Amino acid sequence: MTRYAALAADIAQSIHAGVLQPGDKLPSVRSCCAARGVSPSTVFQAYYLLEARGLIRARERSGYYVASGAHHPPPEPEIARLPPPASLTVDVSERVFSILQASFQPGTVGLGSAFPAPQHFPWNKLAQSLAACARQAQPHDLLDDLSTGHSGLRRHIARRYLADGMPLHMDDVVITNGALEALNLCLSAVTRPGGAVVVESPCFYGALQALERLGLQAIEVPTHPRDGIDLQALETAITSHRPQAIWLMSNFHNPLGSLMPAPHKQALCDMAARLQIPVIEDDVYGELYFSARRPLPIKAYDRAGWVLHCSSFSKCLAPGWRIGWVTAGRFTQAVARQKLTTSISTNAPAQAALAHYLEGVGYDKHLRQLRHILLTQRDAMAQAIAQYFPPGTRATRPEGGYLMWVELPQGCDALALHQQALTAGISLAPGPVFSASQRFERCFRLNFGLQWDARTIPALQQLGQWCAEMQQHGIRS
Repeated sequence: MTRYAALAADIAQSIHAGVLQPGDKLPSVRSCCAARGVSPSTVFQAYYLLEARGLIRARERSGYYVASGAHHPPPEPEIARLPPPASLTVDVSERVFSILQASFQPGTVGLGSAFPAPQHFPWNKLAQSLAACARQAQPHDLLDDLSTGHSGLRRHIARRYLADGMPLHMDDVVITNGALEALNLCLSAVTRPGGAVVVESPCFYGALQALERLGLQAIEVPTHPRDGIDLQALETAITSHRPQAIWLMSNFHNPLGSLMPAPHKQALCDMAARLQIPVIEDDVYGELYFSARRPLPIKAYDRAGWVLHCSSFSKCLAPGWRIGWVTAGRFTQAVARQKLTTSISTNAPAQAALAHYLEGVGYDKHLRQLRHILLTQRDAMAQAIAQYFPPGTRATRPEGGYLMWVELPQGCDALALHQQALTAGISLAPGPVFSASQRFERCFRLNFGLQWDARTIPALQQLGQWCAEMQQHGIRS
């Protein structure tokens, strides 16, 4: 973490803890420099960052003060209490399709979207790389490493893992049509129809749709809003039901935003090796961390090859280009065969263009800017929920990604709220679509990575008002 970011984090923590109250004056730039041993530019950058988050305000010729709207963030949800694990038939696709279709209407405030705003990405630079590759392309390039993917791109992916302390050979990487194809290929490689797969609860609905399509049962295991899947409940589910695989997200979970601690990742790898069960890891948000360094995936702790690690550029660099990858350990050949017999290959020009772009120095600069935007908007959304939603509302505080999970108080219904919001041009993702058993009736997912404009705060304020009315009158869907 940079010095100014660390200073801003300390001040923000003091505001959230109530040490600094609305209206309190912050230390002057000079006194802050003396106390912290930093330069005036560092202090100014920290104050500018806090001002962008809505936590402080500048008064002309007076200094900086804690903003009147700097409320404490809402409390976090508790872990979901589930009945003993059981194999469930998955039937979610129709509901997911209808909700997503309604959410994509033009002009909608996309709080329920699963995608970051296109304005956050370096489209001009990507277009230049695409044009350069198109001019230089030779016919035989289209057939180079046809199934496993562009060798230069796989090399860049392996180098980024190495930089994070995770040695990986480029031959272990298979390029796919986005992370969702990678995850589907992994499922096809390690399961058979009629079998069962452990999933988190709540769980990314794309995982549930994949299980439904492949004729697989779901075994739901509770997932903590901060620490990820419950390892004790996971082992109970494995020993009781003998599933064929585990599917989970360890870094910035969709929809919770949770981050599994490193010791838990190590323990999960040890469990997988001991019980000999494949772990399919979805790590599409790993680059969008708000701390000093990227959290390692579960794959980094895997010594026996039981982890199939999937990721993509869709969330952090090039949405819509559909370039993902998988490194599948002992299952690499099985996944490569699945790739060859399904889609054969991934878009060759897009792969070459991404490899060209990654040769420059712009990617890490772009990521730093994107993380700053997402962190600022996370704080703004948390403040809006604390200010406008009824007492008893809880919300997660993700340390990365761009998704926030909200739990409403008793008397509220997320599906009814979703239907009411759509009539006003506001989308959200209601909790039942994230569960094979259609739980989480009082929960929904919000996207703080959307294009933040003049409609965003009013939309959150309106949602909070409807929740208060719903709680008062007991409205149901």
